[in-house]
Amino acid sequence: MSLKIQYLKTKNKPSSNIVLFTDDNFNINKLKRHLSNHEFLYVNDLLKASDLKKNLLVFELSSKKKIVLVSIKKKSKSSEIESLGAEFYGRINYGKSSEYFLISDSLEIKNENFISHFLHGLKLKSYSFKKYKTKKENINISINVIGKKNIPSAQTRLKFKALEEGTFYARDLVSEPGNVLHPDEYAKRIYSLKKDGLKITVYDQRKLKKLGMHALLGVGQGSIRGSYLVTMEWKGAKNNSKPLAFVGKGVCFDTGGYSLKPARFMEDMTYDMAGSATVVGLMKNLALRKAKINAVGVVGLVENMVSGNAQRPGDIVKSYSGKTIEVLNTDAEGRLVLADALTFTEKKFKPKFIVDLATLTGAIIVCLGSEYAGLFSNDDKLSDQIFDAGEKVEEKVWRMPLHKNYDKLMNSKNADVQNINYVGGAGSTTAAQFLQRFILNKTPWAHLDIAGMAFSKYGGALNSSGATGFGVRLLNKLVEENYE
Repeated sequence: MSLKIQYLKTKNKPSSNIVLFTDDNFNINKLKRHLSNHEFLYVNDLLKASDLKKNLLVFELSSKKKIVLVSIKKKSKSSEIESLGAEFYGRINYGKSSEYFLISDSLEIKNENFISHFLHGLKLKSYSFKKYKTKKENINISINVIGKKNIPSAQTRLKFKALEEGTFYARDLVSEPGNVLHPDEYAKRIYSLKKDGLKITVYDQRKLKKLGMHALLGVGQGSIRGSYLVTMEWKGAKNNSKPLAFVGKGVCFDTGGYSLKPARFMEDMTYDMAGSATVVGLMKNLALRKAKINAVGVVGLVENMVSGNAQRPGDIVKSYSGKTIEVLNTDAEGRLVLADALTFTEKKFKPKFIVDLATLTGAIIVCLGSEYAGLFSNDDKLSDQIFDAGEKVEEKVWRMPLHKNYDKLMNSKNADVQNINYVGGAGSTTAAQFLQRFILNKTPWAHLDIAGMAFSKYGGALNSSGATGFGVRLLNKLVEENYE
């Protein structure tokens, strides 16, 4: 299926399907100039028997022409407009080719970005991953925007296009099967983003061993694939200000290692690299829209497999920070990857803040389901900024507690720290408490546990089932509103 959106200059009334915006009462009196007299009377008559509580009504005038009325509240939030666009896509995606003319002049409310948000929601909802389907759908949907008012500027279009490309890139990465997107291939794909203006540095196993990243390397040592740390730098500020740092867990497939996961649903563990995909998608977006900030993305890429060389429960490894970790459970592997990545990011880049993302614990799903990501932070200001950004783009987070009293649950008898709390309870908090130990210089830090948000079995307002790309739009909004 292909979706084409274009802006046309035409004075002629469209002969095929048209999309018009009305007030929240579906009053069409101001839309007469966009309809023939017969069409206006016909639609006005049908409205009398319609459910006006809906957001969107579709009237078939003939086999070749529909009129779509989209009801707009006077004070619609951006997220509500995007949801309308997604709903519109759901109504026109009938599995056959179609063309629609969206008349921007029919919009009465003043919102210069309305059309952009409407089409943004439509495009996000249209995403599907069918790369490996041998039978291709030959369906084409065209949305032609016509009119003189409310037309977004070229710069605004670029911003939304970059955000969509970043989100789709993240979704593509998460959707790939483990036999295709293993760490070797993943590192190559990230390296290809040099073409977008990012400075990419790939640290392979030899370099990681030299650096002393034994926590990260320990997770991947059972795989025939390599283990990597990859950095992506964007320098969009005119000065040498401290960068904003984003760190992602990239476990390309997670068997659990010797602490083996149950067979049922193990196939879903291809999305255990979703935190890293968000970071990669975000950095691509920032580069494409030429964000006026300095930023760095850091991802640890590994595969957690079982073999004669795999890490064992009870092993002790020395992290990049110098702290030793007792590995009591090899399925608590993401925090080992992040431990080295966080300390490295803080030490090398000295960032203004660090936000890490990971599908870290099943416990966060028990707590928050698939409505909120868990937010843990050592900084109230950063935490509030992330929360507010999430509310605006409908990628919601909920702050969870961190407290020194949880430390005793992660203290090891044999090393500086153990990688899991075997006493029971507070699984997500103790995981975050573990990560916090690897922030050594009190850098403002936030951890987003996105285990319940990265992948959807049933789909959401702005995505069909599958990878969601959660976090790209959230962190873009954080940057846009607070740091540009």
